Amino acid sequence: MIEKAMAEDSSKAGRAPSMPMARDPAAAVAEEYEAARRKGTREALELFIARHGDDPLAAQARAELKRLPR
Repeated sequence: MIEKAMAEDSSKAGRAPSMPMARDPAAAVAEEYEAARRKGTREALELFIARHGDDPLAAQARAELKRLPR
């Protein structure tokens, strides 16, 4: 029993840990925009614009912001 456990441990020692694939940054920004849009508050949209002002979705967030009542 001990030999089996030691054999399993030694077979894992040579393998590199697997890492998940990196997320697409554009998808993460789009998800954040959708969350801000769903929330529908001035604060949420302003925060999105502050974080991603150069992203094309920031223009949509600005347009949404203009439609909100003051």
